[in-house]
This record gives sequence, C-alpha cells and structure tokens, in this order.
Amino acid sequence: MGVDATFFRMVENNELIPLWHTIGDAEVVTGDTLSARELFDEIIQSAWKTGDPGFIFLDRINDGRSNPVPSFGPITTTNPCGEQPLYSWDSCNLGSLNLSNFILPNTNFDYDRLKEVIPTAVRFLDNVIETNFYVLPQIEKMNKDIRRIGLGVMGWADLLYKMEIRYDSDEAVALGEKISLFIQQQADQASSDLGRERGNFLKFTESIYNGTSWVHMRNSTRTTIAPTGTISIIAGVSSGIEPVFALEFDRQHGENIGKMKEFNPVYREWLVANQNSTRPEYFVTTHEIAAEWHIKHQAAWQKGVDNAVSKTINLPNTATTKDIRAAYLNAWNSGCLGITIYRDGSRTGQVLSTVIAPEDSAWKEDAKGLTQTHEIDRSARKHLPTDRPRL
Repeated sequence: MGVDATFFRMVENNELIPLWHTIGDAEVVTGDTLSARELFDEIIQSAWKTGDPGFIFLDRINDGRSNPVPSFGPITTTNPCGEQPLYSWDSCNLGSLNLSNFILPNTNFDYDRLKEVIPTAVRFLDNVIETNFYVLPQIEKMNKDIRRIGLGVMGWADLLYKMEIRYDSDEAVALGEKISLFIQQQADQASSDLGRERGNFLKFTESIYNGTSWVHMRNSTRTTIAPTGTISIIAGVSSGIEPVFALEFDRQHGENIGKMKEFNPVYREWLVANQNSTRPEYFVTTHEIAAEWHIKHQAAWQKGVDNAVSKTINLPNTATTKDIRAAYLNAWNSGCLGITIYRDGSRTGQVLSTVIAPEDSAWKEDAKGLTQTHEIDRSARKHLPTDRPRL
C-alpha cells in the first residue's frame, strides 16, 4: 500500500481524506471522505490478522536514488517483496553476495576481499541485461534505457553469529551500516568504470547523475537488499539481512510437498563441538528480537542502498495491534522506504514454523547424530556439491 508524509500527517491530526477515482487520465473527486485515523486503525487490524498490507513510502522513493530518471516517474509500485521500486516495463535484475564468507580467521570482516569481488558482480549483472531474452520489446527498451541492477547481500545473520555479535545490538547495526555504505561506494565506482568502458546507460542525460561528479555511470541503480529466499536456501545461509528465524524449524514447501526440517549450520557446528554447553547469547533468533531492532537494521542498510530493502518485521504471536502501530510509525520515522509486518501464526500454512526450542534436552541429545540426521531431513540438498565456491 502506497502512503506518504501527507497520510501520516492526516493520521496524526485526525483529518479526513477526500476520496477520488480515475476515469482515463482524469481524477474525479467523489465528494466523500474517510477518516485517516480510522483507516490507519483498519490497516493495523488487518496486518495483525494476516500480515497485510505492507507500506511503501512513495514520496521517499520518488525523491531519492530509487527514481534515477524522474521523467519516467513517478514510481507508484515495487516488485512483490518491496525491494525494487519500478517504472512501467521495468524489471528486477538482482544478485547477492554471501556475507558469511567474508570473514577473516580473527573473526574480523574482510573488506579487502569484498572490494575485489564487487566489480565482478556489477559486471555480471550488467551482462544479464545484454544476454537476457526479452518477451516484450517494451521491457527490453526500459532495461537498456536505464540498466537498473541490484547488488545485495545474504548471510548477514550468519556473519554476526561467526563474529559473535548479537543481532539486537548497536554493534550489529553500526556494522550493517558500514558494510552497506562500503558496498554502495564500491558498486558506484564499478559501474562508473564500466560506463567509461562500455558507455553510460542510454538515459544518463535525463538522470539525476547528469551534471554531477559522476561523468560515467553504466547502471542507473546499483544496489538492492532482496529477501534471497531461494538462493539463500541453495547456498545454505541466512536470508537477506534477516535474523535467523529459529535455530531449528520446519519449512513448508507447498501444500502437496510437505515440510523439510531446517536448521542453522553455524549453530550446528557450534553445537557439535559444545554439546554440553549453554547456548551463547549471540545465537539470538527472530522472535527473541524486539521489533525496534528489526527496523534499526532495515534503516541502517537503507543508507547505502539505491533501491529499497526487503525486510520482514517478524513479531511473536502475542504481539498486539499497539505493537504493529508502533512498528509502522517507527519505520516511517527511521527513514525506511517501506515496511512489511508479520505476526507469527497469523496465517495458516505459513512457510516457516518453529519445531522445538534449542534449549530442550532432547534436542541437545540429537547433537550426537546431528550431521547424519539432518542431512537426511534436508534430502533436497543431497545433490548439491559440498565444495561450493566462496562467492
């Protein structure tokens, strides 16, 4: 659902929203009104029941880097997961770096190696635009006019586990912002170098970069934080910038496929080596993290992202409508470009569900046969190579 500063002002002041509809290109005011505050209450109640609707903040999207060629705008929508504001005929061209692999033996983050791989990732995504088969000529024209790409990340929560940093900490938020800005800086430079080599995107002179210090730019946008649902499963890492949902959980793979038992490989490795030890506090999971920390991470990563950040504000089943209201307002006040809420158990057949608390003694007993047991449970991965490349 698209909202803006005017909507939040009207909610705060309890103003009436004039209703209108369109006939062709014309806006027709009906003369009817709706209480902004009552509408907001209905939205919150719906989000509590089902997780919908989420918000996109249209004024921020159109005032920022997400709308690089304003003559094509205004942008009024995103892709389904909210991370990619799009023009008509625009498309998602995304790739993600596995942050959990960018760690040094001393558990510090490896910025040098990240700097090395970003130009390759940018070039790869730009190549997709050239090699792609386009179903419609309008899509091909838009893609080649603006060459929008979105380099993002996954494995953020796993990286924090390896660095022994709690997700819900100022240290984690500060690190996320630093890495986000670093990736943006390096992706900008890589795209500029590529523009010098291959030429700028076709609508460069109409873009927000024309007349700035950027003389060359191959891609109108360079970075996005996607949810990485499927590719993070394949890579065996945590998704996007989300915290780990649970250390052990069931994943629903369609109504007729059934559930697959999943659990976090970083914790598994620790547990096998420390069977009789208490779980370290840095192994925090989604529902142990207050909503404000989810939003702090989203806002921190957004500072270094051209497009938007896909982030679900996961709330426990016990969350109230008051909690959801606070989360919506917090996301707006924190500078996010949108927000998605989900209260655990508010829908039947949800994709992820917890199975057993990791503190349970029976679960710890299973640690002795952990590798064998869970490799069988995750049989869909049995054909994957064990020596996956580090990128």
